[in-house]
Amino acid sequence: MVSFTKLKNLLMLAFDWILHDAGSADTCQVTVTQPRFQGADYSVQTVFLTCAFSASGCSPSSLQVLWFRFLTNKHEDLCTPGCTDQQKYKVHFLPENNVSLQINDLTVDDNAVYICGIAFSDSSSPLSKQTGDGTVLMKTEQQHNNGKVVFVFMIITSALLFLYSTTVFTFFVIYKKISSGRKIFQAIAQELQKQKYAEQPDDLEDDTVYQNR
Repeated sequence: MVSFTKLKNLLMLAFDWILHDAGSADTCQVTVTQPRFQGADYSVQTVFLTCAFSASGCSPSSLQVLWFRFLTNKHEDLCTPGCTDQQKYKVHFLPENNVSLQINDLTVDDNAVYICGIAFSDSSSPLSKQTGDGTVLMKTEQQHNNGKVVFVFMIITSALLFLYSTTVFTFFVIYKKISSGRKIFQAIAQELQKQKYAEQPDDLEDDTVYQNR
C-alpha cells in the first residue's frame, strides 16, 4: 500500500498540473492548517470540514480552493476547483481566510482523510500551492436494537434461572427438614414403643400375684 506521504507528494504534482498556467509572481507564500479529526454521529446527514490558511505576497483574486480525499488505497479529486458532484460537495468561503467543504448525504462510505489545498494561480512560487495535513472524517454506524434485545433476553433468562435455582434449593431445604423431622418423630415413637413393651412384664407379674392372693 502506498504511504500517505507518497500520496501527498503525488497530490502536489497534481497541483502543479492543475495550475500549470501560473504567472510570474514569485513572492507568494501559503500555509494551510486543518483539524486532525472530525467525528459525526450516525444521524448526521451533512457535515462541514474546515480549513484555515494564511497567505503573504499573494493576489487574492487568484485564490483557488481544492479538496481531495484519501481512501484506503486511492485518492479522489472532489473539488479541483469545481466539484465533481455538486449535489454531494460544496465549497464555502468564510471570513478571516477560512474555507469549508460541505458534504451532503453523509454515510460511513464517506469516512476518509480529506485534504484541503490552497493555491494562487497567478504565482509561480512553489510555496503558492500548499495542502493541509488532512482531516480524518469518521461517521459512526447506527447500533441495531438486536444487541439490546439479546442483552435484555440474557438478563431475563438469568433472573429466571436464579429464581428457579432458589426455588429448588428452598424446596430441598424444606424437604430435608421434613425428612429429618419424620426421622426424629419415628425415633421417638419407636423409643416409646420400646418403653411400653419393657413395662408390660412387670404389670403381668403384679396381676398374677394379686390373683393368687
